[in-house]
Amino acid sequence: MQTIENAVNGARAVSASSRRTPVFNPATGEQIAELPLSSVDEVNVAVASAKAAAPAWGKTPPLKRARAMFKFKELLDRHAADLAREISREHGKTHDDALGEVTRGIEVVEFACGIPQMLKGEFSRNVGPSIDSYADRQPLGVVAGITPFNFPAMVPMWMYPVAVACGNTFVLKPSERDPSAPMLAWDLFNEAGFPEGVLNIVHGDKEAVDAILDHPDIRAVSFVGSTPIAEYVYTRGTAAGKRVQALGGAKNHMIVMPDADLDQAADALMGAGYGSAGERCMAISVAVPVGEETADALVNKLKPRVESIKIGPSTDEAAEMGPLITKAHQEKVLGYIDQGVKEGADLVVDGRGFKLQGYEDGYFVGGTLFDRVTPDMTIYKEEIFGPVLSVVRAPDYAGAVDLINKHQYGNGTAIFTRDGDAAREFADDIEVGMVGVNVPIPVPVAYHSFGGWKRSLFGDHSIYGPEGVHFYTRLKTVTTRWPAGIKEGAVFTFPS
Repeated sequence: MQTIENAVNGARAVSASSRRTPVFNPATGEQIAELPLSSVDEVNVAVASAKAAAPAWGKTPPLKRARAMFKFKELLDRHAADLAREISREHGKTHDDALGEVTRGIEVVEFACGIPQMLKGEFSRNVGPSIDSYADRQPLGVVAGITPFNFPAMVPMWMYPVAVACGNTFVLKPSERDPSAPMLAWDLFNEAGFPEGVLNIVHGDKEAVDAILDHPDIRAVSFVGSTPIAEYVYTRGTAAGKRVQALGGAKNHMIVMPDADLDQAADALMGAGYGSAGERCMAISVAVPVGEETADALVNKLKPRVESIKIGPSTDEAAEMGPLITKAHQEKVLGYIDQGVKEGADLVVDGRGFKLQGYEDGYFVGGTLFDRVTPDMTIYKEEIFGPVLSVVRAPDYAGAVDLINKHQYGNGTAIFTRDGDAAREFADDIEVGMVGVNVPIPVPVAYHSFGGWKRSLFGDHSIYGPEGVHFYTRLKTVTTRWPAGIKEGAVFTFPS
């Protein structure tokens, strides 16, 4: 059986830890690998490697760093299908979905290739008599990333390409659930010619996370995961004096106005609600039709679509949705469905009890649709992270907006309408970080930045794009004067 290795100082190595955890194929329930859970000492070795590489890498010209990043991108393009297969095998998402994940990750690498332009400073001549001033952004040193299971290739690529292009060195702690894709990406990173120690990978659990958060040589930490853990990472990391960006959970709503194209809206909800089995922080998990007539029509269109979702393993090219990541998560999602029924929601399509012939031990849950969900219900308040879509009926547009703005999460949202005035007002007034207008999953392209509001983001910076460059660098401003025989004497007043 395969044993997942760490990658430190330019070489792979099996952790010496006696603590181990299994890696499963979620479509079959079979163990396919074993992952050692690295010790604090092993995290320290990885940080020491990154620290040793940081001075030289930080002084490497940005253009040279960009050329290495271009080589990395070329290798990623060439091996995209291989990365997708690793994702599907350990995560369970369909091959096309995994390939889409890889593509969006590569887009951030492509953005990082333009780092010389992003790091251009500012210069002001003659801010005073013979005095010039300039400012530039300089790397922090050693930075780290802690990434989730739902996007094992893409989310790490949201972090380390930008950080490394800015001149930092990086320690990555991927999810224990699907560690092989980031390891394959590390092989390609190594092949691209980056120096030893620039990117290090250490696998582990909370022990490794705490070691990263507490380590004095790590200057900044990026995190993506659930809100309780994001808050923990932010609190502990900032207490240790680090810069932290911690992206948390979501409960993304999509308003459907009476004038919307309901077929288009229903198709959008299917992909946004059930793609990747709902295991996306940008999944639409709440549909908010405005008016009873709109709601009835929308539910009638959704019901047969949800019932006909093609569910299967990633090896089935016709599959539209795969299994959940673990047995424990499958049971958690089934528990939410039970709770929704108990609290009085109308269960239109029941995904419980779904079994796939030949894959009876897989972690599958069928597509589930609830109607007449109310804000006091658990399935509305909490992030389910599964193939469960809730319909919350709103009497009017104002009520729909108020519903969204009152929720604790503010990651993503969308409105489907033909009314430009309503769309513009929605985009201006909604208290959510990422907004779609007739776009159900408004994940920004790589040269913009990704980040929610409220309890979906802890910290002052969104991830990747220009915000990522600012997060992984610090501003230095230099004021210079080269006097040519000027003798002014001492000046005791504040300079002006």
